[in-house]
Amino acid sequence: SLSEMRIMNHVRIYQVERSMHLHGQLQPVVARIYDGVYQLIDGFKRYYAAESLMIEALWCRVLKIDLPQAKVLLLSYNRSHQSMEAWEEALVLQDLQKNHAMDQRSIARLTGYSRSWVCRRLSLVEKIDEQVGSDIMMGVLTSSHARPLTKLPRGNQAEVARAISNFGLTSRQSETLVEAFLRAKDENQQHYILTHPECILADGPQNPEEPYDVKLSSHGNNLVQSAGCLILSLRSMLTKLGDQRSEILTPTEKIIVIEALQQVNQYCKKVTASITHLQTII
Repeated sequence: SLSEMRIMNHVRIYQVERSMHLHGQLQPVVARIYDGVYQLIDGFKRYYAAESLMIEALWCRVLKIDLPQAKVLLLSYNRSHQSMEAWEEALVLQDLQKNHAMDQRSIARLTGYSRSWVCRRLSLVEKIDEQVGSDIMMGVLTSSHARPLTKLPRGNQAEVARAISNFGLTSRQSETLVEAFLRAKDENQQHYILTHPECILADGPQNPEEPYDVKLSSHGNNLVQSAGCLILSLRSMLTKLGDQRSEILTPTEKIIVIEALQQVNQYCKKVTASITHLQTII
């Protein structure tokens, strides 16, 4: 039941599974006895890996502690190697606050963290839209992406989060996008920013209020804007190809993905040929 406060990271689970397949279980999981069964406190990835590997039993350290202490241990066991995201830490603190009637001072004293640290974590989870929170728990977004989103009204967070996810933006790029969205004068400008984030994130000086370059014809502007969109899409593609999850695609997935990427490769060759032809004309 405590796994509800942990993000499901399939890549890390697969890495632990490979390690356990080669070396066995190197560290015990930690649990407590609760209603006649064991409630897991630490070692969720080892547990999921053991299920996949059909291991019947795990080496386990059993503690005699109550539920609030078990939740605090969720934080302390992961503190040294920083395996918990800020969002997961915030969920634990929020649970202690809501279900165990603790104020920030009590939580700080119990966990050993400063009151300001507790306040920042609680603020993170309290200001985020529920849909965005679900995306974080599913691994679509990270806690680093969530921080700039807290500057937005809840009603705008989901659409900006979709743009961050669709274009594969980094946390720093996400912060830039949010700042530009907040500066936008109206909904049309906000929509343009979310559909053409390359105007905000490009290295060169570009202004989303003036998407057209007066030195270019309409067709020339279209070509430049299309190039910007293509560059951003390619950056996003390269980010996704470099993602660790690419390494754990199933054979069936690889066949489908490679077929789609081969089409991309063919279009890239055609674009290169067209650019070469245009240079020749010039």
